[in-house]
Amino acid sequence: MEFVETAVIGGGPAGLTAAYTLSKHGRDVVVFEADPVYVGGISRTVNYKNFLFDIGGHRFFSKSKEIVDLWNEILPDDFIDRPRLSRIYYNNKFYAYPLKAFEALFNLGFWESTKCMASFAYAKAFPVREPKTFHQWVRNQFGERLFSIFFKTYTEKVWGMGCDEISSDWAAQRIKGLNLGAAIVDGMRRSLGLRKKGEGAKSLIESFRYPRKGPGMMWEECARKINKQGGRVMMGRKVERLEYDETGKMWTVHVARADGGKESYAARNVISSAPINELMASITPAPLSLFHARDLKYRDFLTVVLIGQSSVQLPDNWVYIHDPSVQVGRVQNFRSWSPEMIPDDHSTCLGLEYFCFEGDGLWAADDRDLVELAKKEIEKVGLMKASDVVDASVVRQPKAYPVYDDSYARNVEVIRLELSTRFPSLHLVGRNGMHKYNNQDHAMMTGMLTALNICEGAQVYDTWQVNEDAEYGEAGVSGAMEALKSERLVPRKVA
Repeated sequence: MEFVETAVIGGGPAGLTAAYTLSKHGRDVVVFEADPVYVGGISRTVNYKNFLFDIGGHRFFSKSKEIVDLWNEILPDDFIDRPRLSRIYYNNKFYAYPLKAFEALFNLGFWESTKCMASFAYAKAFPVREPKTFHQWVRNQFGERLFSIFFKTYTEKVWGMGCDEISSDWAAQRIKGLNLGAAIVDGMRRSLGLRKKGEGAKSLIESFRYPRKGPGMMWEECARKINKQGGRVMMGRKVERLEYDETGKMWTVHVARADGGKESYAARNVISSAPINELMASITPAPLSLFHARDLKYRDFLTVVLIGQSSVQLPDNWVYIHDPSVQVGRVQNFRSWSPEMIPDDHSTCLGLEYFCFEGDGLWAADDRDLVELAKKEIEKVGLMKASDVVDASVVRQPKAYPVYDDSYARNVEVIRLELSTRFPSLHLVGRNGMHKYNNQDHAMMTGMLTALNICEGAQVYDTWQVNEDAEYGEAGVSGAMEALKSERLVPRKVA
């Protein structure tokens, strides 16, 4: 049995960032990635007949200097600056997103706009005290009428559940930087051309950086550099079982290869970006919190990629489909992400995203039926004619989004407590690994801080504060140190 200091489960942004940081510090690290071809997880770039497409669309924008520096270090010569252009499709009309005040007022009409403002005023005068659900949180921030127009339908498409079943935590985490007053002021300045570049909340940015051939470039290069630095990224390896020796404080990692072979490794540390329910089910001795792990839920999605020579001009990077008359939730325009994603200068390549649960009707549908549905719906919303489509591909992505239902926070809390006391050398990172709807830069930060904790031999940085605490989520490692100095977050020693 081979010994490694640290075994990393999953070759996505969090796992690879952890491995890159460890190998850069001269530490022994091995990454096990189940996919035999692609690294990057949900941030991978798929190649279909030389058409490249992103799974979900990943902007490279961060307020953390350490993350931006890391991107530049790994991929110094392959970033391009892209203008952000996205719209909302609702009730047969398109709205710029972020909203432009005059356009939104015109599209909604005078009376509807008046009702929206009255609804907002009422919500501010009579807020829901201590909102528990997504519906209540957004209603308090924007009013009931704007909630129903710009939040309800799209959110329920994404999550497959009512807005009263979704925890307010998700809204507070994802849209906490927005409020109607700021949006109106920002929208007025956009309409009048007065907004300066770089102003506004993170979700209102007007440009972003992007690898010229998709985010997979970043993670493929990261994997190469990990190998060059003495670490290893092993493809087609699925971790099936973890055994913990409480006496020797060592892990045995049992791995299944894509060719059917088996491998075992002894490891002092394990870093996991795997979904928590899968991870906990693989551990021996069985965790006491396994029931809580099994109760965690995930939302899956699939992308139908339509390729053709479109007669419709589409400048957007992506379009949010809020209209309930179609099932598609979002449309990506890959040429607008980067012209180098398309192998010629005339083809259009659109990715229609359908949110679903693994095993349901959409997920289990035949690819041909999904392509026909996508062709019908893309024409209905006016982004491409069905007759223009000459080829198509379908990509399914399980466990794309951790679900924030009313029990998730308690489940995660119980799991964290057991891991910190019983399995202190098992570290959770990333979106699925922590059951947190993190952006790519936040996922990377959890991997980086976890690696630094291992190098320090102590729990210096609290990775669970990433994307919740401003110093951790945006200022990065330096901000985390400032938080420690101010004693808002106290370091804990690893047992």
